[in-house]
Amino acid sequence: MSTPAIDRRGWGFLFCCAVLLLAGCSSVTTRSDPKADLTRFRRFYVERRLGDDHRIDELIVQQLQNLGREASSGPLTMKPEGIDAIVTYTDRWEWDFKTYLIELNLAVRDGRNDKLVTVARYYQPSLKTRPPAEMIREILTPLFPAGDKPAKK
Repeated sequence: MSTPAIDRRGWGFLFCCAVLLLAGCSSVTTRSDPKADLTRFRRFYVERRLGDDHRIDELIVQQLQNLGREASSGPLTMKPEGIDAIVTYTDRWEWDFKTYLIELNLAVRDGRNDKLVTVARYYQPSLKTRPPAEMIREILTPLFPAGDKPAKK
């Protein structure tokens, strides 16, 4: 039994509509305590996830350094003394003809008392994907106002 041509065109039309709807959709959200002041944090430590084959921790460190912060990464057990903030992350990857990062969640905690300071999320369920480094830049840049320099100790 063959499928009539109109049915195939109908499915093609639905597919094209779905592609158009998803082609440019991405979102960045942050939630922080209104009293949260990230300018007081100078030294950051990014906790490396054991299963991270994409080295997201190194990309986060690089972006924090671009924002004028001291940053390093590794297992939490290797955290150096005097760290002001700890950054943790979860990443979710998908495969649609290529592997891409579909979602990245970050949490920043105070390094002294482990209190949650802020969380941020980037979600891109689209066919036109962005590289992980660009996603990280879009998450972190709004958390540090332009021209902001870390407080001196």
